Amino acid sequence: MRMKRLKLSKNSDHTMVRPSHNESSTDIKLEVLLYAILDVNEKDQQFVSYIWVILRWQGPDIRWVRDDFCNIEWIYPPSSVLWMPDITIEEMIEKNKVVESPYLSLSFSGEVYTRTNMVVVTSCRIRVYKFPFDVQSCNLTFKSYIHTEDEIKLYAYDSKWNIEWSLKKMTQTEWLFTNLTISRETVFNFDTSQTVIVYTISMKRRSALYVANFLVPILFFLCLDLTSFLISDTGGEKLSFKVTVLLAVTVMQLILNEILPASSDRIPLIAIFCIGIFGLMMLSLLETIVVMRLLEKDSASQANKADEDQSLKLENRTPSVCNVSVDETPSEQLSKEDNSSQPTEEFNALEKISDELKEMEKTLTRVLHSTKEEVKPGYWTRVVKIVNIVFFFFYVTAVSVLLSVLFILWNELEDQ
Repeated sequence: MRMKRLKLSKNSDHTMVRPSHNESSTDIKLEVLLYAILDVNEKDQQFVSYIWVILRWQGPDIRWVRDDFCNIEWIYPPSSVLWMPDITIEEMIEKNKVVESPYLSLSFSGEVYTRTNMVVVTSCRIRVYKFPFDVQSCNLTFKSYIHTEDEIKLYAYDSKWNIEWSLKKMTQTEWLFTNLTISRETVFNFDTSQTVIVYTISMKRRSALYVANFLVPILFFLCLDLTSFLISDTGGEKLSFKVTVLLAVTVMQLILNEILPASSDRIPLIAIFCIGIFGLMMLSLLETIVVMRLLEKDSASQANKADEDQSLKLENRTPSVCNVSVDETPSEQLSKEDNSSQPTEEFNALEKISDELKEMEKTLTRVLHSTKEEVKPGYWTRVVKIVNIVFFFFYVTAVSVLLSVLFILWNELEDQ
């Protein structure tokens, strides 16, 4: 009966057109309540939230007197029989997945009230420079599809109550809701102006899980790489250990690559952290390879010296050629055997060979003596000890500088 009296039907002209006084603009009061932050997708740059959108406007042609209708103040007609403002969210990239209510509330004073529950998937620029200690801000911009500012004007309620209600009702997940700001702007599109209401949702990431599952393990790998300096350089245990730790850090970098977006304008600090640790471990691995090569060189020189000593011992045990004495010439030795014979050309040749052998022996002795003076036994081992000490202090200094710089950048107030 009330519906007929108010002429609320799809064919009614005065209820299906935009309500206004003397063709003035229609004032729409907008209120947004944030019920839950469902997801923040860094890879796809998406923000998923569950919100309640409340709209209020005045319909001057749909009033009634309460006394004439048994003091009834509110009725709930179908939304299809009344004009509805075409309010949309500019950043929305997917259709609302929640079924909207088919009814709205109508007051005796002509005020129309409607509430819509929405799962909103919007595009949002996620800045991951300070991941996982980042603070994000995503906008929900409400505007009309086609109506200009002369036809529809949007007004927002005070955000203080909205923040208190959201903090009270919201289930905190990975993201902590921190603030909700509201701004009213006028934008110009295609030579027309429109009123827009921008809700900016600020939130902070819970970083404890990322610290425990990502940052701390990488620091453990770094400590293992530092303790590897205590492993003996001889053998291949130290080299294989460092390679294993380096591969573990590589796996952590692959996991990080799956989280962070490829479209980031700057390299995130956590990526710089991983690259810095990886680079230091790479230098440590190269230093181990060089040290092992020097030790092998020292071992080879000691082996050559042992072979030379063994060969000299064998030479001392071998009798001289033709038992020729060093102090006696071959002619004298032959004269003892045959006093009647005289030196011939053969004896002169033997004497020349003996002189050449003496000269070769002197030359070999000088060469061996100079070699012993240039490279003493254990020379490369002493060099390796110095290299290990210098590189260890360089390694500790580089790690301290890297961690200090990253800690300072992560604790800056502003996201640069």
